[in-house]
Amino acid sequence: MDHIKKALNDYAIARWGILLLVGIVLFGNYYVYDAFSTLKDLMSREFGFSNTQYGLFVAFYSIPNTFLLMAVIGGIILDKLGIRRTGFLFVFLMTLGAVITAYGASEAYSNGGFGYHFMNSFLPDASPQLKMMLVGRFFYGLGAETSIVVVSKVLVKWFKGRNLALAFGLKVGFGRLGTYAALRLSPIIAGDGHGLDNAIWLSAVLVGIGLLAMIVYIIFDTKLNSQIDIKKESSDNDRFKVQDIFVILSNRTFIFIALLCVTFYSAVFPFNAFAPDFLFHKFGVTYEKSGEIASYIPMGTMFFTPLFGFLIDRYGRAATSMIFGSTLLLLVHAAFAFTYINPVFLMILLGIAFSLVPAAMWPSMVKLVDYKQIGTAYGLMYSIQNLGLFTIPILAGAILDYTNPGNPETLYYTPTMVMFASLGLLGVLFAILLKRDDIKNGLGIDLPMNKKD
Repeated sequence: MDHIKKALNDYAIARWGILLLVGIVLFGNYYVYDAFSTLKDLMSREFGFSNTQYGLFVAFYSIPNTFLLMAVIGGIILDKLGIRRTGFLFVFLMTLGAVITAYGASEAYSNGGFGYHFMNSFLPDASPQLKMMLVGRFFYGLGAETSIVVVSKVLVKWFKGRNLALAFGLKVGFGRLGTYAALRLSPIIAGDGHGLDNAIWLSAVLVGIGLLAMIVYIIFDTKLNSQIDIKKESSDNDRFKVQDIFVILSNRTFIFIALLCVTFYSAVFPFNAFAPDFLFHKFGVTYEKSGEIASYIPMGTMFFTPLFGFLIDRYGRAATSMIFGSTLLLLVHAAFAFTYINPVFLMILLGIAFSLVPAAMWPSMVKLVDYKQIGTAYGLMYSIQNLGLFTIPILAGAILDYTNPGNPETLYYTPTMVMFASLGLLGVLFAILLKRDDIKNGLGIDLPMNKKD
């Protein structure tokens, strides 16, 4: 009797094992991004960072993806060259950036190490540490966003039609676990400043482990490609073409989901970067305690995002979930701006909002574009997202400096929080427009994900 030979992605244990590998990549990626939020005050004291300079440091991550369109270019490279070569290249760049950033914060560099005197020879208003760390942040951002695009395509390749929303939810969970670990560990390791460079070096080590995980994934991906008809998938009709970019951008529903992406994430990630400092000044908690409270956001999303992904796989309602999550985000930021409601409660609600929208948004892309365009589509999403991730941290820092002249001991954060709430309001609008398009055009975004094409 003839037996049908199964490919690796037909086995559940292989699919979930792959998710674990790329989850390690995401863990290190998000740890590096968020490791500095609880270190803001220490970096200000040790390296002379102003609020605006700290905002610039956070925003520098987004320069290659906003102004050089590297997430888009990376998505095109991904669609043309494949997962393996693209994944290794950009995870390596991410790791290189994390190492340079850690070196810029190290005692060896501050004591006159390689590059210190050169960095000290220009722009005297910025410390040599800031300038070297900006270089590292640039390379980290150069690789980090495209590595997330790669992971997204990995999940589509291995999970499409098989719990895809749950896989994306767990993907988000791995990232939030990295954020949670960064918020909890960084202030403990840094202490009163003596362990600052150790706290930052840990982030470089973790992203290096992610590079090793990507290398292991490449071995499995090579095996899978030897089992499936790659030639059929890469025929002339299915190869990516530059015109595909314009096809994607002419899709009005894609534009709405991209605008929701940029407003929603701009109201969350930059807020996370300032959250420990905000909690310290408004609620009078210690920096260690403020990092603990801020960690409730990723802690909640670690559990809620996979749960919501499972429910969307089974029951659908992705477009509706995006409306509800955006509305909840708006209400939480408004409460932070104008009330003194228990911040732990508000952080938990923000964690729920931050679970609903990603769990619904990212897997919905497979209903809007062809597989051959998926890397480019995600790349466009991340580049548009990075426009907000670049501008909003700088704007938040500038608002803080403008509304707090003289650098007072207690910063007045209300105008900054109003800005975040305004972004939430825009997100609600775009989510409603997305839902309207889904109903009008029968796109199936609100239908269950567990349905094979």
